[in-house]
Amino acid sequence: MDEDIICIGCGAVLQSDDPKKAGYLPASALKKAKEGESEEVYCQRCFRLRHYNEIMPVDLNNDEFLALLNSLANKKALIVNVVDLFDFSNSLLSSLKRFVGDNEFILVGNKFDLFPKNSRQSKIKDWMRQEANRMGLHPKEIFLISAAKQKNLDDLIAYLDKASQDKDIYFVGMTNVGKSTLINAIIDKMGDVKDLITTSRFPGTTLDQIEIPLENGHFLIDTPGIMTQNQLATHLSPKDLELISPKKPLKPATYQLKPGNTLFLGGLGRIDYLKGEPTSFTVYTARGLYIHRTKTENADEFYKKHVGELLTPPNKGEKIAPLKGQEFHTDYKSDLLFGGIGFVTVPKGCVVKTYTPDGIGLGIRRALI
Repeated sequence: MDEDIICIGCGAVLQSDDPKKAGYLPASALKKAKEGESEEVYCQRCFRLRHYNEIMPVDLNNDEFLALLNSLANKKALIVNVVDLFDFSNSLLSSLKRFVGDNEFILVGNKFDLFPKNSRQSKIKDWMRQEANRMGLHPKEIFLISAAKQKNLDDLIAYLDKASQDKDIYFVGMTNVGKSTLINAIIDKMGDVKDLITTSRFPGTTLDQIEIPLENGHFLIDTPGIMTQNQLATHLSPKDLELISPKKPLKPATYQLKPGNTLFLGGLGRIDYLKGEPTSFTVYTARGLYIHRTKTENADEFYKKHVGELLTPPNKGEKIAPLKGQEFHTDYKSDLLFGGIGFVTVPKGCVVKTYTPDGIGLGIRRALI
């Protein structure tokens, strides 16, 4: 019987039978791989992702991923939950308590480089800890890093190095939080191999667990990202995702609003200012996202007329769920959260209603900046 050959990028078993299934490689390329002509073999999906930044959909099964995570409670392991600081509550694994068992776990907040320069790490960590505690989770440590820019990695690597002397390290998280990018950055800093794991901004890239051997005999293990309908990323096209994913530190854009005004964040977010004094709202989003101010009384009509054209993303012809709203009252200076898009800072004493498609990613916190 032929020995299975694994894609080095995503961990799927290579096969040439079904282009829609994980691990597909044309028969001629698979034959070469089996004959040992190439040491590092990538499936067609990983190859296109790495070289052309194109995503090829495959049939994914969340149940298998969850079974893999459920087995962690029976192992001696350190669990690293990587979260997206711009979609924290939706990228924190609330069911982690069940997966962890008696193992320790740490929280790693990714994309810290996108916060404005004057952001205080201690404030962000306090907020992360409070949110985790609210969900019944008690991380041993919290780290703020940038996987893409390889910032703040030394402390994390030192911690992992110490922890891995007597156990394996499992990286877990939702899709699109930068988990594989982080592991690549860690491997890059600890050794000679660059970009071993396929990464992209598109959900669902790691299709099976990937084990990276460490010198001490233990492993770093990248697990597949869990796909959830609570993340805006899973509802958007790659093109839209590209537009709303910030790549540079967020620059504040300030708008003067009075009650009866509405702000649109492209076609994906909306804020109605219901009650309060005339004041400034400060928007932190990707620079390419179009922001528009209008009167609330005209807002519904304006959205219907311009979504997909003036208000993008989404782009013309792309369907997203209708906007659903939630009302908030600010008792102190607060950030209105639009998970996956950014946040808007407003002063205390405001009553607002915020909207996203299906209400995904809406929230509020004490202002971090």
